[in-house]
Amino acid sequence: MAKNRRQTKKPNPNALPHYQVLLDGTDWPSLATACGTGESLPATLARLLDPDPAVREAAAKEALGQVTHQNTIYEATVPVAQFIAAILDHPAITADEIGQGTVHPTLVGLLEWLSDTAYDADDERVAIGEGLHGERFLHEYDEMRALRDLRPTIFRAVHPLLCHESAEVRDAALVAAVPLAEHPNLVAHRVELVGHAHRLLGTSSDRHNRDRVLDALKTWGHETSDLENAADIAARERYARLVAERASLEGDWTGGCSEDPPF
Repeated sequence: MAKNRRQTKKPNPNALPHYQVLLDGTDWPSLATACGTGESLPATLARLLDPDPAVREAAAKEALGQVTHQNTIYEATVPVAQFIAAILDHPAITADEIGQGTVHPTLVGLLEWLSDTAYDADDERVAIGEGLHGERFLHEYDEMRALRDLRPTIFRAVHPLLCHESAEVRDAALVAAVPLAEHPNLVAHRVELVGHAHRLLGTSSDRHNRDRVLDALKTWGHETSDLENAADIAARERYARLVAERASLEGDWTGGCSEDPPF
């Protein structure tokens, strides 16, 4: 007689927990932030789902400010990043606010924070850290390593927004996806991202977004000269002059820089 075997699904390592599970199941008071511990984070993060966009904007500033300071990844940064990724498709976040008053759209703001946080843990930051602190930098930086391991999970949450009806959301999603795609498991997605990058460069004048996308294309081995406009060339030349000037005054300035200089 054949045995009745129950098939069980293997857990998906890239699946995000429900945002409420993250709020309730995380020991927030035990996690370090830029200003103490994360004891207040659950209540503040919950307000990101308030129907009032002004409440959401204030909550974002308060919550994300606690885990964002001087390119540092804190203990609380990782669960906050998971929570942000988990609510990207929440109705309160996806509501169309664009063009309504002066409130910055919540969805775009959260994508921008995910982007900045991913860049704070990208390969360039690791290389700078190893240059300053030795080869064991990443091994001893548990928080950064945990965030880097989370990149495929965050990417899965960001990916659907690459085709959002709003150009502002699409561009923010792309700029967030670029540093996430450094993860070895996401290399195959770069072909798709290149197509989105060409679209952004053909439609957007945003200096920050264009710089991020152009840098990614160059890093991935793509020729960008036909994609650059006059403003891109001028910005690149200004950056080169600034690097040369600082190098002449301070020695090898680029080796210890933690942030790109402003244009």
